[in-house]
Amino acid sequence: MAQYGNSMQKTTPVVLNLIIINALVFVAQMVLDKTMSFTTWLALRSYDSEFFEPYQLVTHMFMHGGFFHILFNMYALWMFGSVLERVWGPKRFLIFYFVCGLAAGIAQMFAMDVNGMAVGASGAVMGLLAAFAYLFPNTEFFILPFPFPIKAKYMVAIYAAIDLFGGLHPGAADNIAHFAHLGGMVMGFILVIIWGKTNKKTFY
Repeated sequence: MAQYGNSMQKTTPVVLNLIIINALVFVAQMVLDKTMSFTTWLALRSYDSEFFEPYQLVTHMFMHGGFFHILFNMYALWMFGSVLERVWGPKRFLIFYFVCGLAAGIAQMFAMDVNGMAVGASGAVMGLLAAFAYLFPNTEFFILPFPFPIKAKYMVAIYAAIDLFGGLHPGAADNIAHFAHLGGMVMGFILVIIWGKTNKKTFY
């Protein structure tokens, strides 16, 4: 739980709609995958796969691999996204979210195996985490397994290190899109730094 006060308790409109869309798509996956290849049709494929389609760079962001996958992503979207949407406004926030998600997809489709698939909002969410850590570096979180609070700036560094190691040295059972996470983070940092230089509004 973040120690951020009342500003995180109300869901903002774009974040709310993104959560609703993700939830509806997840229900569609559970229903339609029983009779058709709904997930495999919309999941992201490698750029050199015969099944790759450009639209997958967008559709994969709304697909998830299981209940806990979507639960974690939507919780993180709510936690970080609600704050950032208030800072930037709905339009800029939505642009940020999709650009980070697209960057994540591009990074992953060049890194994955030709027969692999990738789904999830994790890349876009990691972009939100990167922006939050840049704007609010000293906000503290409790994350397992650490029994003490960790500042946002250290948390994003920990996640980046884990994904870099996991991407370069994947385990046999590793099904995490590490390079999607890294692509989203990098794009998140790039955008928030550029916007910080062009927008003189003081971030706190």
